[in-house]
Amino acid sequence: MSETPFIAVEGPIGVGKTSLSKAIANHYQFHLLREIVDENPFLSHFYEDIGEWSFQTEMFFLCNRYKQLEDISKKYLSNQQAVVADYHIFKNLIFSKRTLKTEQYKKYLQIYHILTSDMPQPSLIIYLTASLETLLKRISLRGRDFEKNIDKHYLQQLIFDYEEAMKNHQKDYPNIPIIKFDGDQLDFVLNKQDLTFIIKQVDQALSSKGE
Repeated sequence: MSETPFIAVEGPIGVGKTSLSKAIANHYQFHLLREIVDENPFLSHFYEDIGEWSFQTEMFFLCNRYKQLEDISKKYLSNQQAVVADYHIFKNLIFSKRTLKTEQYKKYLQIYHILTSDMPQPSLIIYLTASLETLLKRISLRGRDFEKNIDKHYLQQLIFDYEEAMKNHQKDYPNIPIIKFDGDQLDFVLNKQDLTFIIKQVDQALSSKGE
């Protein structure tokens, strides 16, 4: 395999990104990169009043994700050690475009492009989708206090936003394959056959990238 694998698992809130990333990391013995969520001091306020707390929330996420990607680039990818992450930093644009006011978003966009201009790009993106009903069920099961006030309309918008963002990303980066899995049809946490199916698809994608 000529390219050091860097897999990013993406999808809306509650779809199972971290669970799948862990399973993939365990299977291939890749380094697991998990995004910082619980440590964001603004997140509980954000779900109570999105308009008031969106800029603080998005800037915290951007700065921390930038630092994480900088670290894995230096410590792992540059030393040919494969990585699987439970996010892609472009998710910042999905969320910020939806939540920030126009002038805030313009400033945010400038900062985003400065920070990410030389960041490593994934060699493969795994895109998880699910219906609103499934997402709400999984969010409830994991029981994070700061997510109990999440707005259903906001979550439904994110489902749409992710679909559009993935289509655009495929156009902008045609050399980065995207594998899409339906979380309503696959339960890779409780069903080993579903996880095996996903792993086989990842095997094929990684093999083709190494040819």
